[in-house]
Amino acid sequence: MKIYFAGSIRGGRDDQDKYFQIIDHLKKYGTVLSEHIGLKTLGSSGENLPAEEIFNRDVAWVKEADVIVAEVSTPSLGVGYELRLSEYLNKKIICLFEEKEGKRVSAMVSGNKKFLVKYYKTLEECFTHIDEFLTKI
Repeated sequence: MKIYFAGSIRGGRDDQDKYFQIIDHLKKYGTVLSEHIGLKTLGSSGENLPAEEIFNRDVAWVKEADVIVAEVSTPSLGVGYELRLSEYLNKKIICLFEEKEGKRVSAMVSGNKKFLVKYYKTLEECFTHIDEFLTKI
């Protein structure tokens, strides 16, 4: 299985360690095309590549992926774009949102019936949502 993991880069890297752990968990199910999103060396300025090259590569990965796993706790224009592209391509999509006081998931995500939106408080709970989603595919 080919998995595209979407998570914030330029929108903020506060969840980088969480992304790393989620990606590590996803590897049990197949190849994570966007594995670099969990790397500590990737800062909020993004990769040292031309924007067009990143765009073309990421679009190709979304097209190639069997499923999309998006961590949407940190708002990101790029993740939003990837989700819309994935929806257009009829991909199977799960959006994961960490419940924290004072934070709400975007209505553009939670209101979209094509997205499976799952809320979690611990990484173990997040992994359970991932397992349930990926074992049904």
